[in-house]
Amino acid sequence: MLFPENESQRLEVLNQYQILDTPSEEIFDELAQLAANLCETPIALISLVDAEREWFKSKIGIIISEVPRSISFGSYTILQNQILIIPDTLQDERFAKNPLVTSNDYFRFYAGVPLITSSGFALGSLCVIDFVPRSLSVKEQTALQQLARQIIRYLELHRQKVIDDSQRSFNLLFSKNPNPMWVYNQNNLQFLDVNEAAVVCYGYSREEFLQMRTTDIRPPEDVPILLEYLGQKYHNLHFAGQWRHRRKDGQIIDVEVVTHTINYGRYNARLVNIRDITEHKRVERTLQQTEAKFRVISEAIPVPFIISRVSDGFILYANPEFLQTFRFSPESKVNHKSLLDIYHNLEDLEVILKILNQHGFIHNYELQLKRADGTYFWAIASLQYLNFNNESAILTAFYDINDRKNAETKLQEHNEFLRRIFESIPLMIALFDTNGRLQWVNQEWENVIGWKLQDFQTCDVLETLYPNPEYRQSAINFIQSAQRNWGDFKTQVRDGRLLDMSWTNVYLSNGQIIGIGQDITERKQTELALKAQAEREQLMRTVAQRIRQSLNLQDILNATVQEVRNLLGVDRVLVYQFDSEMIGTIMAESVEPGWTVSLGVEIYDTCFQAGAGVEYYQGRKRAIANIYEAGLTDCHIRLLEQFEVKANLVVPILLEVSSKNPGSHLWGLLVAHQCSGFREWEENQLDLLDRVTVQLAIAIQQSSILEQAQTELIQRQKAQVKLKNALAEKEVLLKEVHHRVKNNLQIVSGLLQLQSQTLKDPEVIRVLRESQNRIESISLIHKNLYISANIGQIDVADYIQNLAASLLISYQIFPGKIALETDIDSVSLDIDQAIACGLVINELISNALKHAFPNQQAGKISIALRNIGNSIEMTIRDNGVGLPDNFDWRNTNSLGLSLVYDLVTEQLEGDITLERDRGTVFKIQFTQLTLHQ
Repeated sequence: MLFPENESQRLEVLNQYQILDTPSEEIFDELAQLAANLCETPIALISLVDAEREWFKSKIGIIISEVPRSISFGSYTILQNQILIIPDTLQDERFAKNPLVTSNDYFRFYAGVPLITSSGFALGSLCVIDFVPRSLSVKEQTALQQLARQIIRYLELHRQKVIDDSQRSFNLLFSKNPNPMWVYNQNNLQFLDVNEAAVVCYGYSREEFLQMRTTDIRPPEDVPILLEYLGQKYHNLHFAGQWRHRRKDGQIIDVEVVTHTINYGRYNARLVNIRDITEHKRVERTLQQTEAKFRVISEAIPVPFIISRVSDGFILYANPEFLQTFRFSPESKVNHKSLLDIYHNLEDLEVILKILNQHGFIHNYELQLKRADGTYFWAIASLQYLNFNNESAILTAFYDINDRKNAETKLQEHNEFLRRIFESIPLMIALFDTNGRLQWVNQEWENVIGWKLQDFQTCDVLETLYPNPEYRQSAINFIQSAQRNWGDFKTQVRDGRLLDMSWTNVYLSNGQIIGIGQDITERKQTELALKAQAEREQLMRTVAQRIRQSLNLQDILNATVQEVRNLLGVDRVLVYQFDSEMIGTIMAESVEPGWTVSLGVEIYDTCFQAGAGVEYYQGRKRAIANIYEAGLTDCHIRLLEQFEVKANLVVPILLEVSSKNPGSHLWGLLVAHQCSGFREWEENQLDLLDRVTVQLAIAIQQSSILEQAQTELIQRQKAQVKLKNALAEKEVLLKEVHHRVKNNLQIVSGLLQLQSQTLKDPEVIRVLRESQNRIESISLIHKNLYISANIGQIDVADYIQNLAASLLISYQIFPGKIALETDIDSVSLDIDQAIACGLVINELISNALKHAFPNQQAGKISIALRNIGNSIEMTIRDNGVGLPDNFDWRNTNSLGLSLVYDLVTEQLEGDITLERDRGTVFKIQFTQLTLHQ
C-alpha cells in the first residue's frame, strides 16, 4: 500500500478538521447526489482517507460507511493532483484482484477527484463508481472537479468553526487558569500572550511580558541548556520538564512546565503551563539531605532492618544488609514490597502486630522468613513504632539465626528420628544398666512380652521371663557375654505362652547393655512346617519314583510302608486290602523290631463285615490319639489290642471306577500304628497319608491296567495275524477284480472303435467316440487301482495327466497346438469320487477341444486341483472363444454338460460355477471322502 510523502502531516491536518465519524450532513449528501446525477452513475462518495481506512462522509448507492485502506480506491486518488479515472478495473493490475471488484459489488468503473486543502494536503476524494466499464466526458470531469472544490470550501468552513469554538474555549481556559500560562513564538521565543496568573506570579505587567522573550526569565547560566533543550524537542507536539525561573524582583523559583505546540494566529507557537514547585523543591532538598545522613548511618549498621508503613505494611526503606540477607537485587524496588512478601507464616505476622500494638515494641521474637528467591531462613525480629517522613511506621531489625536453628532442628530431627526408629522398628530393644537392671524398653518389646516397663520396678525381669533357674542362668550368661551373636531362647510371656525368641546383645561404652530381640515363633513353626513339607515331598518323590521304576505293585507297597514309617516315626505302617466279602488281607507291612508282626497273619475283622467301616467308603480319614476314647466298637478295639495298638492314623485307598462312570471303589486302607503309647497327631501327618494313598491308587490302577494290557496284547497279536492273512487275501482278490473290470472296459472300448469304423455318419461316429472316451476314463481308474499299492485310493495327479493326454490323442490334436497345463495338489480319492471327477474332466476337456478353438486355433487348457480345508476345488479353464452370453448351460440338450452337472451335484454332492472371463472357467468344489467315511 502506497502513502503520500507527507502522510504524518496529512493525518495531523485531517484530525484538525474533526470531521471523521461525524453524522451525515445535508450539504455533503446533496453534493454527492449532484455528482451521481451529473455523471449518471449509481454510486457517488465523499470520502476521507484515515490511517487504516477510507471513511465515507456521504454515500449514494451503497450502505457501508467505510472500507479498509488496503483495498480502497481513495488511497490511490490522494496520490494524484488531478482526477483519477479507471475505465475498467479488471484491466488495471492494481485493482483486478481487489475484493471490491471481484465480489458481488463488482465495481468496474471509478473516477475520483482528490480533496486537496489550500496547504496542499489531500484529505480524501469525491468519486463516482459504476458496475460497468465506461469513461467520463470532459464536461463531466470538469463538473466533478468543480464539485470537489466546493466540498473543500465546506470542509474549510467546518474547520474554521472548530477553530473558533476551540479558540473560545482556549481563551476561557487560558485567561482564568490559576496556573501561570503564556504563549510564545517558537521561531524567535517572543512572548505572544500571558494570562493574569503569570503577571501576578512573575511581577511583570502584560505589556512588559510582550516585549520579552522566554530566555529573559531564565538565569543566564540556564539559557544555553534551554536553547539546546528546545532544539531537541522542536518537533514534539508537547513536552514537560522542571526549570528555574527568575521573577522581576530577582527571586529564583523552581517551576514545572508543560509545553504544547499550537497555531496562534499566523504564528507557530507553544502554549506553556507553569506550576510553581519552589516549596516542594525546598522540602525535597531538605529530605534528600536528611535521607543522605540516614542512608550513611543505615548502610553502616551491619544488621538488616526495614521501615514499613503501619497502614498497609508497605516497605518504605530497607538497608543494604537487608537486601543482601533477603537476596534482593540492588536494582529491585523494595518499597514496592510488603511485609507479606518476607514472612513465611502470615500467622507470625498477625501475632507480632498484635503484641506490638499492646506493648509498643517487641524484642527477640523467633520466626521464619522468606527470601526473594523463595528459600526460607530463621531469624530473631525486634520491632518498634516510629515516625518516618511524617508517616506512622514500624522499624523491624532482623538477626539471622538460621545456622543455629538448623543445627537445633537437625538435632531434634535426629533425636526424633532415633526415637521413631526405636519405637517403630519391628525388633524388641531393652536397655540394662551395669547391674543388670532393666532401664528402658521400646514399644515392640512391650507389645510382644505383654509387660510394661513399670511392671519391673520391684521385680527381676529375667526371673519372670525365664522361670527355670538353670535356663535363666544360661540366658544371663548369654547377655553378659555380649558377643553380638544371635541366640534362641524360649521366653514365657505375660499370657503364659512360650515364644521362640532370638536375642543379641551390644556393650555400650558406659557399661550398659542393649539387648535386641525378635519373635521367631512363627519362623520356627514355618521352619518345622517346611521341614515336614520337605520330608513329605521327599516321600512323595520316593513313592512316585518307585512307581516309575517298577510296575510291580508289591515292590511299590513295600517301599511305601517303609518310607512312611521312617518319616512319621511310628511303630508300624501297613497296607490293608479288602476282598468282595470285606475280609482283609495285609498286603505290605513295615514294623519296628519288638512289636507283633501282622503280615501273614490271618485277620478276620467281623466289624467291617457288620458295616462298621462304611465311612471309609465315603473317603473319611481318621486320626485316633487314644483307641479307648475314639468311640470305636468293642470288636475293633479287641482287634487292635492283638497288635498292641494304642493310637493310629487310617486313610482309605479309593480307586476310580471308570472315566465314564464317576465314582470310587474302596480298595483298602493305609494305616499307621503307634504301639508304644497314646499320641496326638498333627494335621499334616494325616494329609501326608492322604497324599500317599493317591499315589498308591495310581500304582494299583497302573498295575491293573498293565495286567489287562498284557492280556489284551496277547489277544490282539493273535487277531492281527488273522487280520493280516485276511487282508492279503482281500487285496489279491480286489486287484484281480480291478484287473478284470479294466480288461472288460477295454473290450467294450475296442468294440466301439470297431463299430465306428463301419459307420459313415459323422454324428454317430462322434457319439461313439465320446462314449469310448468315457469308458476309457473309467478303465484308466481301474488300471491305476490295480497297479497302486493302496487299492482304496487313487493318485489323482497321475490319473489326470494320463486322462488328458489320452483325450488329446483321441481328438487328433496336432502336437503343440493345444497346450495342457496341470497344477494338482497331493490328493487321493476313493473310486466313486475318482470316476465322477474323471468323467467331469473328460466331458469338459472334450467340449473345449471340440468348440473352444475353431479353425485349428492354438490355445491352452488348464486343470487345477486344490485342497481347501476339508474340501477339494477343481478348476478346468481354457482361453478359447468362450460360451455365448445367452447360453444356459444348466438347461441344455448337451449330454456332456448335463452329465457334468448331475455328476457334480449328485455324485460328488458339490457345487459348480461357470465364469466367462477370457475363455471358459468351470470351478467345482466338493467334500473329500476318506476311507474312515
